[in-house]
Amino acid sequence: MINTFEVTEEFVGDRLDLFLSKKLDSFSRSQIQEMIKDGKVKCNTNITTLPRFAVKENMTVYIETPDEVKVEALQEEPFNFEILFEDDSILVINKPVDVVVHPGAGNQTGTIVNALMGRYPAWKELYAEENVRPGIVHRLDKDTSGCLVIAKNPEVQFKLSKIFAERSCEKHYLAIVHGVPRKHSGEISNFIGRHPVNRQKMAIVERNGKEAISQYKVRQSGLVDNIALSVVAVKILTGRTHQIRVHMSSIGHPVLGDKLYGGAKGIAVEHQMLHAHTLRFPHPITGDDMTFYAPIRADIQALIDRFEPLKNLMK
Repeated sequence: MINTFEVTEEFVGDRLDLFLSKKLDSFSRSQIQEMIKDGKVKCNTNITTLPRFAVKENMTVYIETPDEVKVEALQEEPFNFEILFEDDSILVINKPVDVVVHPGAGNQTGTIVNALMGRYPAWKELYAEENVRPGIVHRLDKDTSGCLVIAKNPEVQFKLSKIFAERSCEKHYLAIVHGVPRKHSGEISNFIGRHPVNRQKMAIVERNGKEAISQYKVRQSGLVDNIALSVVAVKILTGRTHQIRVHMSSIGHPVLGDKLYGGAKGIAVEHQMLHAHTLRFPHPITGDDMTFYAPIRADIQALIDRFEPLKNLMK
């Protein structure tokens, strides 16, 4: 949702984050600061990423805010996902491709959260004070499959969020990428933020980004239809939006099928070849070490099975 505000005389000289917090009482000042840093605010025609920027008289401020839907308004839908584990505190599922984790702009139904509300009717009362993300601790892109942990009450959601924020969990992915990385293993470390031009994309940035660290290792390489591909195992130490997709593209090896970051070429695939296969973290209540594995997706495995040896086909 795009919100538009005019700076009148009484607000002249206010910090941008303060001005917007006075106009948007449904968001905290820290949330507004994050939106500003993510490039979701324009002053007149210019994107402004500094929360301390002083607003001027007659200036028009635009801010793109997420569509907030209260829990009681969420539509309940059938739950049809593969369960990897469940107890009184957590649920771990194997998220399929083509499913959005939580409602947002253009996705008010058909999400994991809608299905959770159908599975747990008591959540409407349990999470009554929450917004659109009851139980959600982390997320996977719509076109990424694999392990997703869900908290079954607000206390567990808080504890799990702390575990993820403190990097006390391990997240391992499998990707098929274009080409063969010159270095068969390595670490990519930089800062990721909103793309300065294409707001649908993330990018490696020098300012106003968040630290992003990925470790990768090539597991297998081969040719499919005479095009070189590699199976890459990736461990992410941070959880930035589109992190693996941005990082692999940045070293010249985009994820196959990734239309946004240059991977939609050469070989036609229905979905991007990215799967969260292993998730490890301490149980939020017992402290026990928990490890979950989501079997490799059938279309990913089918493509790997088509690999032909590079040494026999390369001239």
